Amino acid sequence: MSDDAPRWFVVHTYSGYENKVKANLEKIIENRGMQDQILEVSVPIQNVVEVKNGIKKTVARKIFPGYVLVNMHMNDDTWYVVRNARGVTSFVGPGSKPVPLSDEEIRIMGLIEETTEVFDISVGEHVRIITGPFEDSVGVVSEVSQSRKIVVVLLSIFGRDTPVELDYMQIEKVN
Repeated sequence: MSDDAPRWFVVHTYSGYENKVKANLEKIIENRGMQDQILEVSVPIQNVVEVKNGIKKTVARKIFPGYVLVNMHMNDDTWYVVRNARGVTSFVGPGSKPVPLSDEEIRIMGLIEETTEVFDISVGEHVRIITGPFEDSVGVVSEVSQSRKIVVVLLSIFGRDTPVELDYMQIEKVN
């Protein structure tokens, strides 16, 4: 059991022991100086709004109850440490062979940082179109959609304000 790159593995725990397992593993990692081999222990949580007796309350819920995610270099030592931590029942995988999460699973779970562009254009600002059929035209932003990465710009075409939908990359602010 040896692998060069660290991978994310799923560990099954006793129900309700996820945070205790995380704390136990972090203490063992620190005591044994294994920070370079076991990089991160995670109990993914999600904030959920509950309504109880007519009162809204935000509660942190475990996304995968009974499981802890561990980012580590898989070798005999790390396998032994994680597998024998108090509260751990097994690694997820066939038999005793742990199976790392795929890159797609890691992305879906949000375990890797995705670079998200934040576009600082607001409704009412003047922008210049830098590419496309309306290149060098100047207009006023009437709509911004961060999720779709588009803006609607009002351009004066034939003396009338005409909305034109553009990609973020097609415009720049006019100072």
